[in-house]
Amino acid sequence: MEWFASHGLAIGSALLAALAAAVGIVVRQAALQRSASDAPSVVTVILRDRLWWAGTIAAAAGYAFQAFALAHGSVLLVQPLVVSSLLFVLPLSAWWTGGRVTAVEWGWALLLTAGLAVFVLVGQPREGHNRPPVPAWTIAMAGVIPIVAICVVVARRTSGRTRAAALGVAVAVGLGMIAVVTKICTHRFALGGWRDLLSIPAPYVLVALAVVVTIMQQWAFRAGALSASVPIMLVGEPVVAVALGTVVLGEHLTVRGVGYVALPIAIAAMLVATIALGRDSGAHSEVNSRTTIRPQPVPDPTP
Repeated sequence: MEWFASHGLAIGSALLAALAAAVGIVVRQAALQRSASDAPSVVTVILRDRLWWAGTIAAAAGYAFQAFALAHGSVLLVQPLVVSSLLFVLPLSAWWTGGRVTAVEWGWALLLTAGLAVFVLVGQPREGHNRPPVPAWTIAMAGVIPIVAICVVVARRTSGRTRAAALGVAVAVGLGMIAVVTKICTHRFALGGWRDLLSIPAPYVLVALAVVVTIMQQWAFRAGALSASVPIMLVGEPVVAVALGTVVLGEHLTVRGVGYVALPIAIAAMLVATIALGRDSGAHSEVNSRTTIRPQPVPDPTP
């Protein structure tokens, strides 16, 4: 109980981050799918779309809650909980489009919820030193940057599901990096305020990552085959974040006794349920884009 009392803020904020992120996903996908043209002017159309901006504001609110959660808890605790955004995406998407969530989807949602609960109860993630040693950080970046570069090259040379999957991997890696860098920034701010925070490279790296990941995410949403990109983003982000949190920040799980058996089962259940729900979410979005988008009438140039 002591562990839960000390991590209540982190858990609650992570769940709020998941809810806000789900709203952002549903609304931005609706806005992007409404702009069906591949013409260069589509970017201008999107930037003028109030629906897209509403989704972006919701996504920003989700990140703010995530940052607050990371200020009070470990990456190993917060990022798996953020995956619960899928539990909100399906009913929100169904409500938005007038559809419904199937019994199978609710079953996957219950499995994901159970897996998350066991992960938190059994693993009880602990924070690390929050001061990444240069060698570990260098090794992590050396492994991450080439992966993103390769994915971007593949995306530029392919189309359809291959492009969507490649961009999904790049976005997942980028979001995992953002989570870890955010954790470093919140810790540094808590120690020395803005002056201390702005004296290190982390906040500037964070801004650059946010811009790049946002561009890649919008590219992935418009690449088609959302059922190929969405599961990769949702599963890959916590996997990358947890790996970097362990290697770079020294975070760890507290596992005892039967937990050594229960924890791997819970993680496997989370991964399977997330992939299944991600595919369902992407499939629904693709169907909606085909059924709701209509060609816009071309104005008559004659007076």
